[in-house]
Amino acid sequence: MNPSPSADFLVAESLDAFPDELKGGVVAIGNFDGLHRGHRAVLDAALGLGRGMHHPVFAMSFEPHPRTVFNPSKPVFRLTPAPQKLNMLKVCGLDGALILPFNKAFAGVEASAFVQDILIDTLGISHAVTGYDFHFGKARQGTPDYLRTAGAEHGFGVTIVQREEDEGTEVISSTRIRDCLAAGDIAQANALLGYRWFFEATVEHGNKRGRDLGYPTANLHMNTDCPLLEGIYAVKVKTPEGWYDGVASYGRRPTFDNGAVVFEVFLFDFSGDLYGQSLRVHLVSHLRGEEKFDTAEALVAQMNRDSEEAKAALASIRPLSDIDLKLLDLHA
Repeated sequence: MNPSPSADFLVAESLDAFPDELKGGVVAIGNFDGLHRGHRAVLDAALGLGRGMHHPVFAMSFEPHPRTVFNPSKPVFRLTPAPQKLNMLKVCGLDGALILPFNKAFAGVEASAFVQDILIDTLGISHAVTGYDFHFGKARQGTPDYLRTAGAEHGFGVTIVQREEDEGTEVISSTRIRDCLAAGDIAQANALLGYRWFFEATVEHGNKRGRDLGYPTANLHMNTDCPLLEGIYAVKVKTPEGWYDGVASYGRRPTFDNGAVVFEVFLFDFSGDLYGQSLRVHLVSHLRGEEKFDTAEALVAQMNRDSEEAKAALASIRPLSDIDLKLLDLHA
């Protein structure tokens, strides 16, 4: 549902497939999970350099997440799975992306080989931009200082972007954002991201109970490792027919069956069939936690109140950044 990578955004998933059009360019290197404000400081630095030198600008990233490779029993929840990350990189204004498969063999590559074989011989970079905490190569030998020294030796520029802090002078990180989602602090998660966090999923058939209650919902399943706090949310939803405001419940429906976790979205002023369609759901605010009600009537009365609160929250929405404006098709 994001703008799809196309001919003007070049994507390679191996070094052998790296396009000639991006060679000699400025590369921003990092995992970039979430494309939060700290990541975008790296991308903005790369874009500024590339545009000034009239060189292409591309990202180098890795899949799956290195922490998942080294500890597969505890996979890292991805704020932006690979397809969403690619689309976000395009929205940020880059010319392309190189997504390299990350495994233990790749992690064992010597730092000197990473520089010579990848950055120089294959990519032919003119400049590398990374964050202050980026390390590469066997045993994390490739420190920021190592990269600076290698750049001076081999004739490519190096920019190390210092940490990005929030208004409370805490470092912005993907881990903090995951913790905010787990706590239901959507306002803080979105502030750290600089846009409203979203996920994409396909509408599935449910038990139709919402329809019986006067709230027909689109049922979506999120990744099982999603840490999002169960509860009620105000959301903006991109459907194939356009944008809709809505209210959503994420949880186990304790009033009825306390079953498997599902994300149920009720779209205001919508009528139609969404089964099998892909939706993009942006979380705007957390309204309340999930509750069990004694009767269906009590539940519906609360759902009516939730709908009014969601409408009020959505009526005052303003873009958090240029990226948020583009993602939500908002007006500045």
